Amino acid sequence: MERQKLLTPVNSYGTQDGEVRMGLGAASLQPKEEELRRRLKYYFMSPCDKFRAKGRKPFKLVLQLVKILIVTIQLILFGLSNQMVVTFKEENTMTFKHLFLKDYAEGSEDTYAVYTQADVYDYVFYAVDKYLAMANETIGRYAYVRPSGAANQSALMLCQQYYRKGRIDPANDTFNIDPKVVTECLGVDPPEKITSLEPEKKFPLSQEPNFSYRNFTLKFYKLINVTIQFKLKAINIQTIINNEIPDCYTFSITIVFDNKAHSGRVKIHLDNKVDIQECKDPSVYGKGDNHLRICFDVVVLLTCALSFALCTRSIIRGLLLQHEFSQFFQQHYNQGVCLSDRMEFVNGWYILLVVSDILTVSGTIMKIGIESKNFASYDVCSILLGTSTLLVWVGVMRYLSFFQKYNILIVTMRAAFPNVIRFCCCVAVIYLGYCFCGWIVLGPYHVKFRSLSMVSECLFSLINGDDMFVTFAAMQQNSHLVWLFSQVYLYTFISLFIYMVLSLFIALITGSYETIKHQCEGEMAATQLHAYIAECKDSPKSGKFRRESSSSCSVFCCCEPTQLQENSLVVN
Repeated sequence: MERQKLLTPVNSYGTQDGEVRMGLGAASLQPKEEELRRRLKYYFMSPCDKFRAKGRKPFKLVLQLVKILIVTIQLILFGLSNQMVVTFKEENTMTFKHLFLKDYAEGSEDTYAVYTQADVYDYVFYAVDKYLAMANETIGRYAYVRPSGAANQSALMLCQQYYRKGRIDPANDTFNIDPKVVTECLGVDPPEKITSLEPEKKFPLSQEPNFSYRNFTLKFYKLINVTIQFKLKAINIQTIINNEIPDCYTFSITIVFDNKAHSGRVKIHLDNKVDIQECKDPSVYGKGDNHLRICFDVVVLLTCALSFALCTRSIIRGLLLQHEFSQFFQQHYNQGVCLSDRMEFVNGWYILLVVSDILTVSGTIMKIGIESKNFASYDVCSILLGTSTLLVWVGVMRYLSFFQKYNILIVTMRAAFPNVIRFCCCVAVIYLGYCFCGWIVLGPYHVKFRSLSMVSECLFSLINGDDMFVTFAAMQQNSHLVWLFSQVYLYTFISLFIYMVLSLFIALITGSYETIKHQCEGEMAATQLHAYIAECKDSPKSGKFRRESSSSCSVFCCCEPTQLQENSLVVN
């Protein structure tokens, strides 16, 4: 009797199986429990072990490898197209700045301004003159965009905004201002057709533009800003390099003379917004259309749809198995399964792949619309495709995690993640306090503290030891009190976050790594679920895992009925 009691197995939840089965009936419980253990063990196997266990080909593994290849190729092709679009826009914007902004120099955006009334008139009229003479002077091919059927609209709109009433008398310290803003505009239209028949004559007499805009009077004593708005058309023919049909671009250009500060300094800047549309009757000799690219995109869609279906099916199967496992323990052992064991059935890698499939499908549909010239949301499409490709490549780590030597990064991240999140929440409170303090106190005196986003970027750079001396040196000394405060502020922040916060952050991750390293050298601490599964001693090559698939076959399973029947007879 003592020997029989010692041989009675004890499950991971602290109950002797033999004692439970005596009350429930050993004949009815033992086969059912062994089958459940075998199914649980199969669920947590690697693809290679699953192939040895049931002979099923690793379709999901092969599909994910194929998806990585085609999604990466798709991203590279789209990236080349997007790069040409962005380059074309940026180079045209730089061209417009040199064309329409007088005495413009690259890199002078922050200092480009005028200080006298004569200069304001000079720079405004210079931009309008260059616009009217553009066809005879520019190297690029541009066309005017003329308003169609719009009343009181011209190709170029010269506008000024000012307060309805504004009387300022600094000598007597008096002012009278009505803050309602009034907008006054003047339209300027280019000649119908600009030609240059004679070198000494810029415009034909019959087509010489109207220079009445030079009589435009600016109300400097209450002026807010002056704007020049017009549109130009161009065609990006460089896309032929990638065997793509060129697109037609419409540039909406706005030149702003900003005087809202009324400080005597009128800042000038040029904005360029781009609208991309399909050209009319495109014709490229020796080049085909975009059908081949669209067909490749359809292949990507079908692959991601199949991956989405398989991963979703695996997630659902895991949840069903979790429910069955919980019910089994509740009914036969009168004991619930803890949350950590329940979460083992939720495969985060499958969820990551499902999200990547959704992003890839959305981005590919948008890419097809771009290639079909229905819309031109390049930025949104690049974000979707870039994020999906990132998740697809991160998903490769799932297959590396089946090898113990390659699993150290994933296990360390999983172990350190809860402590790191709690630590970051505490640090974020102090960090936000420094951000708000630096913005309100140092913002007027330091270029790196002018906005909350800039403050956050500056402080994060300081944590990583970047631009320390430049940050100290750029502090203006107009106010000695603020300068003294800045020294205390920067020294305390750097000391606190580099010497304490950053060191503790690294220590948390290092501690998790050391714990995992010691576990790898010794015996791994198994959870209750995996300890329960470990009681199943059947190896993947035993053939016992094939028994449950002998009755049914699917398109994702290679079935061998004869072999399955033989294995069943051997086991019985």
